[in-house]
Amino acid sequence: MPTSKPAYLLCLLALAPLAASAAPQPVALPQAVSAPAQGAATPAQLRELRSQQAQWQALPESERSRIRDAARRLAALPPEQQQSLRATFAAQDARFRDGWRLGPTLGAQFPKLEGLFGFLPVEQRDTALSVLRQLNADQLAQLTLIAQRTPPQERDTVRAAFLALAPADRDRWLHAHVVR
Repeated sequence: MPTSKPAYLLCLLALAPLAASAAPQPVALPQAVSAPAQGAATPAQLRELRSQQAQWQALPESERSRIRDAARRLAALPPEQQQSLRATFAAQDARFRDGWRLGPTLGAQFPKLEGLFGFLPVEQRDTALSVLRQLNADQLAQLTLIAQRTPPQERDTVRAAFLALAPADRDRWLHAHVVR
């Protein structure tokens, strides 16, 4: 399922400081999305940068490559269009913006998955992210339907059951829960 150009750009804006520094050929991004000058960062900013770096490194190389390509496209846009995209992104809810740090594939689906995966216990986060990244487009689409249909009081149970599945059992489980 192809992702639209704006979706790539939104993902880039969430990971821009890291995409620019991780690109094999540096992309000149405006100051508005770059890291604070060395020595000028507060402890909170440093923690945030470390978190962003860890999120960047956790992305599969194919996702990082897509983000680098988006960085190049963003840098090629006229400055006023870049600023417009940044303003649109900044105006979004923080949870929406943070969802894009999961990369282009999961970032595009995050608003639909948030019910099941937006508020995970710490001990489930790595497992959940690993499982979500293993899903193909059809499985991810089915899971978004389940996430949207699951009442709040059942989310923990449904999520735990899904995360406990062996990869070979996911298709059957997803299909059974979509047709309910």
